[in-house]
Amino acid sequence: MIDKTAFIHPGAIVEQGAVIGAGAHIGPFCYVGSQVEIGAGTVLKSHVVVNGITRIGRDNEIYQFASIGEANQDLKYAGEPTKVEIGDRNRIRESVTIHRGTAQGTGVTKVGNDNLLMVNVHVAHDCVVGNSCVLANNATLAGHVEIDDHAIIGGMTAIHQFCIIGAHVMVGGCSGIAQDVPPFVIAQGNHATPFGINAVGLKRRGFDKDEMHAIRNAYKILYRSEKPLEEAKEEIKAMVKENPVLKQFIDFFARSTRGIIR
Repeated sequence: MIDKTAFIHPGAIVEQGAVIGAGAHIGPFCYVGSQVEIGAGTVLKSHVVVNGITRIGRDNEIYQFASIGEANQDLKYAGEPTKVEIGDRNRIRESVTIHRGTAQGTGVTKVGNDNLLMVNVHVAHDCVVGNSCVLANNATLAGHVEIDDHAIIGGMTAIHQFCIIGAHVMVGGCSGIAQDVPPFVIAQGNHATPFGINAVGLKRRGFDKDEMHAIRNAYKILYRSEKPLEEAKEEIKAMVKENPVLKQFIDFFARSTRGIIR
């Protein structure tokens, strides 16, 4: 179903069965598959491929040569009906690739709302990108990676399968991430190591002085106290009652399976 107010360029191909929302714009030489749903106000500039079982929300901008919803690169993939889900108000720049999930994983690759994926970013099968994240040019997410809200991933950075990048993390460019990065941390290098908290980003996002002081203290316990990891976790957990912002650390530790950078 194509809404009457949507624009489809004569040079675009939209397969029968695709759903195109009100005010959407499908530019020249785009291809939209039969199982695709594109929300109201979303713009495909030109030469964009959207295929597979893919749902894209409202008011997204998708630039030329992006490929969304194509078969993933996992050698186990045998054509199962897996998905891509993208939220609202994302900017997906030139040559970005977002692959569908796998039956062995969650079955779906997800991108939330208000993200910026810069040129040549790759989001592999079963990844989850949260909200208000920035992935700079050539950032590469292997399968099953999770990027939490407000994270910034520098250009040319590669993230290993199953790694978790916590909320408000900043990863410097040209880094290699092989373990999980706790929330609020700045990390860089190959393999990446921590060297502080993302204080500038936290101020911009409205964290107050008390919250930032608590986060700094938790960072010092985790990285500068020389305490064993489990002991550091317990000390941070004891601080949560007086400093609720630190619950993000505890929730993160509960999800972490690869161990944290340290």
